[in-house]
Amino acid sequence: MVRRFIGRYPKVILQMQQGTPTQICALAAQGQVDFAIATEAFELFKDLIMMPCYRWNRCILVPRDHPLAAVDTIDLATLACHPLVTYVFGFTGRSQLDQAFREAHLRPHVVFTAVDADVIKTYVRLGLGVGIVAKMSYNPKEDQDLTALDASHLFEASVTKIGFRRGLFLREYMYDFIEYFAPHLTREKVLLATKQPHHHAIEQLFHDVVLPEY
Repeated sequence: MVRRFIGRYPKVILQMQQGTPTQICALAAQGQVDFAIATEAFELFKDLIMMPCYRWNRCILVPRDHPLAAVDTIDLATLACHPLVTYVFGFTGRSQLDQAFREAHLRPHVVFTAVDADVIKTYVRLGLGVGIVAKMSYNPKEDQDLTALDASHLFEASVTKIGFRRGLFLREYMYDFIEYFAPHLTREKVLLATKQPHHHAIEQLFHDVVLPEY
């Protein structure tokens, strides 16, 4: 979608900044960025209009010669016995992961954390731990040396949202950016969202929308 957007709007300078939910929220609220894209801590974004984009879950990554590579279906207790490499807390759906272990009365042994899936993959390749990443970050061609195990039965799915501060004037290219990112967020839907008084009303607006899953 970035390639498509730049192709249509070559004179628009597109910049992306990575950060924790707190940092992202502050940047959007202060007008330093136009859009906030986040998966965690939506209570921080109460002054922003946040709209659901897609649903995603996780996979477990291990080297091909790892004992877990031969396991058909893994459980939390087995996973908790291994050193884990995953996202920094408060980043990319990490809270669902911690909640699952907590509800199972298990304490995961997280040895390394990172904000980037490629860094996590590097740690896994070095044999430092079992990786837990967003399933969409695993590329069968580029990651042929790793085995990906489905983890959707272990952790609740996460929803990524895009939003902007109330009162922001949206230009044509901004509406297009949102729709390229999430096709169900048409101009009409976005305008309806801006008229909702609070987050709960926005959630109700998209209640019947079937989000794409990755």
